[in-house]
Amino acid sequence: MASEATLWHNPRCGTSRNVLGLIRNAGIEPHIVDYLQSPPDRATLEAALARMQVPARELVRQKESLYAELGLGDADDAVLIEAMLAHPVLINRPVVSTPLGTRLCRPSERVLDILPRPQRGAFAKEDGEPVVDAQGQQLR
Repeated sequence: MASEATLWHNPRCGTSRNVLGLIRNAGIEPHIVDYLQSPPDRATLEAALARMQVPARELVRQKESLYAELGLGDADDAVLIEAMLAHPVLINRPVVSTPLGTRLCRPSERVLDILPRPQRGAFAKEDGEPVVDAQGQQLR
């Protein structure tokens, strides 16, 4: 059976690890794509942007030094997509796809809106910040 969620994951990223934890707290074992090791092809990247209904700039990691080095500040979507394909480090993460939608999950709580199952119990981020209470309800 196919997974209920796909996660474009960077295991070195705290936000990405928190999103993975929230997905698992819903009882879902996602299909994990280490996008730095196995980057998306053009069709996959463009399909994700279409499902997210955002311009390419919304998915570009603008804090990455390569962004400035390549002069991408005024680049259009076509140039940004080419840059992300050539340099996957420019793809912001974590990106999660479920039957309920695809989104960039920053902050990590954004994943809760697209998970097809409820949280099963309390969850706190790596830094200790509580996100979900013992009844599986999101804290604000």
